[in-house]
Amino acid sequence: MTAEAGLPDTLRDLPAWTPGPVELADLELILAGVYRPLTGFLGSFDTAMVIAGGRLADGTPWPVPVTLSVPKELTDHERLVLQDPEGVPLAVLRVTEAWQDPTSHGWRLAGPLEALRAPAHGPFHGLRRRPDELSIPQEPPAGKLAQPPEGGRPPTPPVNKLVVATREPLHRKQLGQIRQVSERLGATVLVLPLLGGEHDESLVRALLGVRRELPDGAQIVPVPLPVRGAEQADPERDVQLQAHVAAAYGATHLLADQDVEGTAVPTVVPEPWAYDADVEVWRPVARIEPDHVQAELTRERLDELLDAGEPIPDWFTPPAVARELALARPPKLSRGITVFFTGLSGSGKSTVARGLADALIERGGRTVTLLDGDVVRRMLSSGLTFSRADRDLNIRRIGFVAAEITRHGGTAICAPIAPYAATRAEVRRMVSAVGDFILVHVSTPLEECERRDRKGLYAKARAGVIPEFTGISDPYEKPDDADLTLDTSRMSPREAVDKVLDLLVDGGWVRPA
Repeated sequence: MTAEAGLPDTLRDLPAWTPGPVELADLELILAGVYRPLTGFLGSFDTAMVIAGGRLADGTPWPVPVTLSVPKELTDHERLVLQDPEGVPLAVLRVTEAWQDPTSHGWRLAGPLEALRAPAHGPFHGLRRRPDELSIPQEPPAGKLAQPPEGGRPPTPPVNKLVVATREPLHRKQLGQIRQVSERLGATVLVLPLLGGEHDESLVRALLGVRRELPDGAQIVPVPLPVRGAEQADPERDVQLQAHVAAAYGATHLLADQDVEGTAVPTVVPEPWAYDADVEVWRPVARIEPDHVQAELTRERLDELLDAGEPIPDWFTPPAVARELALARPPKLSRGITVFFTGLSGSGKSTVARGLADALIERGGRTVTLLDGDVVRRMLSSGLTFSRADRDLNIRRIGFVAAEITRHGGTAICAPIAPYAATRAEVRRMVSAVGDFILVHVSTPLEECERRDRKGLYAKARAGVIPEFTGISDPYEKPDDADLTLDTSRMSPREAVDKVLDLLVDGGWVRPA
């Protein structure tokens, strides 16, 4: 693919590439000057040094690898246009190194970036600010400046800036801790919603909803900073990266839940707070009688309340946050869901899927869309072959449609063969980002599937007429993550449907009959 014709003549014929979500976020932060001193994607030596010791090759502290993955066919080019998901060119990468990752064996490109235009994709983009665009008024919180002594000079306004970087909404406890720390430091507050999760829009709305409960003058600036594998394995590196981002925005302190040494700006861990059931306020634990401390809602209990559609108590979180939590995690009875059947041709998955769709429609309360493998092949994937690449593309298309159905609260029932574990996992990720995903393995033995052979496909595969046929000349990778396994050689279609229905009822997605 080449870059769009609207580019300068010198760039028009360059190849173009759309990076993945993490790499797009890295690209935006490099171009905005947030990732300084980085000016582009890292090469093999810098990456190895960062992984091993948290420093670039020149000794500069840097916590996580910032690399660009590309297909092998793009590694022969000297320059590459990087574009957003809509095909808008954002930058030109001048390639200084093409290298192969020793762990994943995928290909990477390194080199400096030349900005073409500022990224403009994603919700709440109007709230985003480059560090050089951000102006925090250097005014103290209201009432925090003492009056100057008679005849004396007024005190100097505070210069401290407390950054709160968060991937979660702020509840009453966190809001109280932020006010306490900002007052102690005499600091203005900048809240950075870290985008790249499943519910970015809801996170920003929840933070905007509690803006009045933040210290006076607090600002909210969304920043794209997804969690990557290295940060999940080592939370301290996540804090270190947040500190680099905070420093770029002029922070003097970063609020954190753990004290991490060697960060770009000092971390501040707030003292423990709890809800005082006697006076019905949140405040420091040290000021509460032990028998008056009310247990905080755990994440598990909060999810249970949301799944059941029960209200979130006001003592725990402000109403604006509770509304966004309920929107981001609707009750299971109204939440979108995909039921994904996988199994060999002739296993009975289409029969069970159709029976499940009919049963759900008969019960009412849910909109149901059946995406049968053969129907999708005719309507959505006509023209694709049965090569591995095209079969994967067919499953991705099914996953994309199922995710959109799920996003809008519907029920998608899918029944492709889906023989490859990696592609099924990709579909699970796509759907789980917007709703719930149930994998049903129809494990009917190959001998029984071949005996049925209603379409004569196995006979043709045995005769060599159909190449790359799953179960005969191409493998079927049995899932080890199925939520339910059915063998239709040992049960009737009605019994199989009932087992899936029981799973959905027990899980809370469907009301009992």
